[in-house]
Amino acid sequence: MIAHRSFSVDLDKLTSDVSTTILIRQGLVVDHQQAQQADILIKDGKIADVAPVISAFPADTQVIDASGLYVMPGGIDVHTHFNIDVGIARSSDDFYTGTRAAACGGTTSVVDHMGFGPKGCNLHHQLAVYKKYAKENAVIDYSFHGVIQHINEEILSEMASMVEEEGISSFKLYLTYGYKLDDESVLRALIQLKKVNALTTVHPENDAAIAMRREMLLEQGKTAPKYHAESRPLECEAEAIARMINLAKLAGDAPLYIVHLSNGLGLDYVRLARRNKQPVWAETCPQYLLLDDRCYERDDALKFILSPPLRPQEEREKLWQGLIDGSIDTVATDHCSFTYHDQKQRGKDNFSACPNGMPGVENRMPLLFSEGVMSGRISPSRFVELTSYLPAKLFGLYPQKGCLAKGADADLVLFDPEQQVTTTHDLLHDNTDYTPYEGMNCHGWPIMTLSRGRVVACNGEFTGRAGNGRFIRRKPFEHQK
Repeated sequence: MIAHRSFSVDLDKLTSDVSTTILIRQGLVVDHQQAQQADILIKDGKIADVAPVISAFPADTQVIDASGLYVMPGGIDVHTHFNIDVGIARSSDDFYTGTRAAACGGTTSVVDHMGFGPKGCNLHHQLAVYKKYAKENAVIDYSFHGVIQHINEEILSEMASMVEEEGISSFKLYLTYGYKLDDESVLRALIQLKKVNALTTVHPENDAAIAMRREMLLEQGKTAPKYHAESRPLECEAEAIARMINLAKLAGDAPLYIVHLSNGLGLDYVRLARRNKQPVWAETCPQYLLLDDRCYERDDALKFILSPPLRPQEEREKLWQGLIDGSIDTVATDHCSFTYHDQKQRGKDNFSACPNGMPGVENRMPLLFSEGVMSGRISPSRFVELTSYLPAKLFGLYPQKGCLAKGADADLVLFDPEQQVTTTHDLLHDNTDYTPYEGMNCHGWPIMTLSRGRVVACNGEFTGRAGNGRFIRRKPFEHQK
């Protein structure tokens, strides 16, 4: 249960499309550098001032008493999969239910990894499809990563216009699944993406090794959900990370971003590359910080089939150490939801038939705040860095997003550090039928979320509107160095 905090404001005004001046008074204001008691003044959806005390403001200003609360930049989740068709199923969250859940969890922007389009389609095809998915549905601001299904001269020449004209400055490569790229295609993509000032993101797993292991397990009659993890051991992921790092080096130090890092060996390869001054960044997800492969021994193990799979317990602390020492840069979710009682049941007799993915976009901020900040593992400023500031810097959203500077969008989340909430799916706002974090206790909870100065969630209730989210044209990667 979420305890309601009383705010002496007109919520109808704060949720309407009419611009309202807002003063957030005397919260602990946290950015990626510091935490200080301060006021924040919001005008026309932008941050107008941040100061220890703001005494001059219009008479009709809505004043939010934030005493005892953390006031932070809204979260930016740079790895979601809304409305994705994976061939055997379509994810249960579209851009309305997915961004609704994100907003209620303190996230104010997403950068979605678009799904694959028809074989042979160009880069602009899927962008047009996904813009249509999101335009009338998203409740918070959004952008997309380009998806590269194949490489030829047409695709390579198209990359520049995606960056310069469309504001798509990051692209996703897959080393596994149906549209996996071979090493030559990867190298060609890395060279061209560096040339057009884009960041290459990669799903790194060794497809050949996984395919062989999966076939062997199935031939032996090992079809239960737990064998999903055995078919994709951490070495398959780590090898692909090392290979991508070396190919990026061959591409002239092309910038590289590793998505959903799940293990310490892969992290060691990232650290080695950074010691060698390569521009390599890494993302992990809450599931790899908080869950482990013991979940595959449960009766409901199908809930936890995703790729990469959950790892042995000892890998969790290696990732936490990466958050602490700065070798992991962002925490995203890889939110890709399928219903347990329907869609996931495809895999009950054969793990390889289960759609891969889990929900989590609403849980990311409260879980990391609880297990990171309130547990003393990371500082509040490091929390902001991981969830908002560095995602904004890396993906061309800064300084419009990810900070509390004057002129930035008034995307904010207010956390109550005293709230203690037991996570249950009935508290959440997605469109699936479970949460993998059922029963986890959160110390601290987001009780208000503002998107461009409009309150989109308050005390666990969604107050936003479909279509209020805007597409964000992101800056080329060169501006973020």
